[in-house]
Amino acid sequence: MKHLFSGAIAAFVMANAAQAADVMRMAVTTSFNNSGLADVLLPEIAKDLNLDVQLLVVGTGQAIKLGEAGDVDAILVHSRSAEEAFVEGGYGSHRTEIMYNDFVFIGPKDDPAGIQDAEAATAALAAISNAQASFVSRGDDSGTHKKELSLWAEAGLDVAGFGGWYNAVGAGMGAALNTASGMPAYIMSDRASWLNFGNKGELALLYAGDPVLFNQYAYLPVNSEMHDHVKNDLALKLEGWLTSDRAKALINNYKINGETLFVFNAKEAE
Repeated sequence: MKHLFSGAIAAFVMANAAQAADVMRMAVTTSFNNSGLADVLLPEIAKDLNLDVQLLVVGTGQAIKLGEAGDVDAILVHSRSAEEAFVEGGYGSHRTEIMYNDFVFIGPKDDPAGIQDAEAATAALAAISNAQASFVSRGDDSGTHKKELSLWAEAGLDVAGFGGWYNAVGAGMGAALNTASGMPAYIMSDRASWLNFGNKGELALLYAGDPVLFNQYAYLPVNSEMHDHVKNDLALKLEGWLTSDRAKALINNYKINGETLFVFNAKEAE
């Protein structure tokens, strides 16, 4: 009887193990996580694929490092040059574009640097520099930080020479926005994080629309030839879902106060 009982327990455990969801780890940007879209997508992924996607929320630079070390099965980031280097280095098997939004400049409602009518993103940054108006930078090697630095450089300005008005906080998008709100100060944010940010205070969206502010998100499975322990089959399974009409509907229909946060444009880059 004891053996029969033990056998029944073993059978029950095995049956439940078979029903348990597959698990994979994905490094994602703080901007993606702050947007709230993960809270929409992850339950549907679990439902459709029986797949539990565990997120490691970091900046793009750190996500790349996690992928290089084989500590995650895939990454979802937004810095094309870093992504292409990741694939070229053999760390990622390929790069697939999933969705996009744009970067925007946020600042005090009274706009002391007068960026609201700037002719270009670089002109807006030059105006902030000329006014030495308080500016908060992510300062964390994230995709947003990389983009901000490239724009300062395009404006002919070197952040290394900036004074105390330039504040590199070494933090994620939400924390950086909180710092800017408390000062208040100018900051560059992705649109999704700004729309989902609850502590706007005296801040307002002051500048957007320059094509250079385009913000593409891409999905990169970690190369199983580099790290044979990564769950490449699950990463590819998730990629199939992220590029499907199911994901397209969920991404395009995700809105805050009637504003769309992301636009689906899934394709594999050449």
